[in-house]
Amino acid sequence: MITKRIIPCLDVKNGRVVKGVNFSGLSDVSSPIELGKYYSDNGADELVFYDITASAEGRELFTDILKEVAKTIFIPLTVGGGINTVDDFDRVLHCGADKVSVNSGAIKNPNLIYEAAKKYGDQCVVLSVDAKRVDNKFKVFAKGGRENTGIDLIEWVKRGVNNGAGEIVLNSIDTDGVKGGFDLEMLSKVCEVVSVPVIASGGAGKIQDFITLFNTLPKVDAGLAASIFHFGQVKISDLKEQLYKNNIPVRL
Repeated sequence: MITKRIIPCLDVKNGRVVKGVNFSGLSDVSSPIELGKYYSDNGADELVFYDITASAEGRELFTDILKEVAKTIFIPLTVGGGINTVDDFDRVLHCGADKVSVNSGAIKNPNLIYEAAKKYGDQCVVLSVDAKRVDNKFKVFAKGGRENTGIDLIEWVKRGVNNGAGEIVLNSIDTDGVKGGFDLEMLSKVCEVVSVPVIASGGAGKIQDFITLFNTLPKVDAGLAASIFHFGQVKISDLKEQLYKNNIPVRL
């Protein structure tokens, strides 16, 4: 049986890890280099590094910090933020990333996923989607959740996978940072239409939220969280122990 992955997320702004609620009100947390090493040493299965303002500010991702993070960890690293071209994929892969996460760049140029997958393989391309309910429909948002694209979430993930995305990270803006549990309804709709791994993001507040996620939606491959890990509310080792006790396969 495939083990479920637990993935801490480093949202990086101006070289520091930050965290907010519903994608706003950011507060400083730590150094991404120190935090990345801590997670690598303490049971995380993967690490996600997002330069969260690169797209909104129209600039390239911070590669110097990324290189330092990649040097200090021994788990797979997914990197996103300001990924707009195949050259951007090339740049972050050369900095030590294992996978590249694309969001706003794919909205601007839907062929980007196809081009990157053709060059680097599907396993390297992660489609990260920020979605929110608008008039009872799931809509895709761009620029770190700041801009409603009007694109339907379900159509978008289907298109992304058809173009070669090997994994979907679904960030629910409605539940992000609220700590009331993952957005099971939104995740369920996405899991129904894609066959690639789906990573749940946004809403984890306690260990039980992960147990509920994997028991309710066995098709979800991984749970991603930030603040509950950063602020020590949940230790990854404790989380995995409880998942294991609840017959959810994890790497201990």
